[in-house]
Amino acid sequence: MTTKKRVLSGIQPSGEFHLGNYLGAVRGWAARQDEKINYFCIVDLHSLTMPQDPTTLRAQTRSLAAILLACGIDPARSTLFVQSHVTAHVEACWLLNCLTPLGWLQRMTQFKDKSSRQETILTGLLDYPVLQAGDIMLYDADEVPVGEDQRQHVELTRNIGQRFNHIYETEFFVLPEVKVPEAGARVMGLDNPENKMSKSMAHIRGHAVRLLDEPKEILRSFKRAKTDSDNEIVFSSAPEKAGVNNLLEIYEAVTDKDRETVLADFANARGYGDLKVGVAEAVIAAVTPIRERYDYLMRDTAELDRLLAKGADDARTQAQPKVDAMKELMGLVLPARK
Repeated sequence: MTTKKRVLSGIQPSGEFHLGNYLGAVRGWAARQDEKINYFCIVDLHSLTMPQDPTTLRAQTRSLAAILLACGIDPARSTLFVQSHVTAHVEACWLLNCLTPLGWLQRMTQFKDKSSRQETILTGLLDYPVLQAGDIMLYDADEVPVGEDQRQHVELTRNIGQRFNHIYETEFFVLPEVKVPEAGARVMGLDNPENKMSKSMAHIRGHAVRLLDEPKEILRSFKRAKTDSDNEIVFSSAPEKAGVNNLLEIYEAVTDKDRETVLADFANARGYGDLKVGVAEAVIAAVTPIRERYDYLMRDTAELDRLLAKGADDARTQAQPKVDAMKELMGLVLPARK
């Protein structure tokens, strides 16, 4: 019997995938696949809590799947699937809705924040933490890697799981723990190195390096990166050196070199122009194989669909029996098996 812990990671198919997403999270996911039992879920249903253009959402879902595969998520070692392909998720959401107090959802910080900025509040915005709880608990996840902004949602998942276990006098649900991911590179915006590189701003020229950008565009983005005026290439926490520090940390991350070696690589640089070109070339070398693999997958959509279908089948073998067992515990009559 395996002693590996189970992990559920969800990622929304929205915005443009950029270098910060890769270095901060996905590269680490790929490198550590053998350490745990991993489920990587493209949470397209969660995207519907905000208005979406159907054509764009479909394209972004396919694109994200291809990017994750191109970044090294291996279907032979992990389960990669699209949330809406496994109907157990929506079934579990309804079942959990029927025992989740409304007040728990109304207290969620993200709901209060987002709803305060909308004239019409959609039910899905209130309810999606319950869907998220089902996402997690269907797979008996021991850990959920999230940032601080999602900690409250995992705590809600535990509360819902505890309530279910108490009502039905069982230890049916594993109560997941928040797992703050191992520190990946914290990539800041090239135009404003005081703020993290953002998916929602990745379309703004000069803010981000998108993972699928062509080499010429990557070089242009780095050449526009904000720096200071003294031309000193050093790691520094001084506010005025934030831009230079960001460039050096990007180079450090993509090359896996230590800081002493990084500085030695730029010891003969003539200034920030050489630094920007050097970082751009290192990034281009790192992301070109990813872009080429992505292009191959997007050209061969039949293979991409096959891999996603396999992932959904693998996820379903865990999720559907779990939701069927939920129904039975709650008194529903299961259909006769053929």
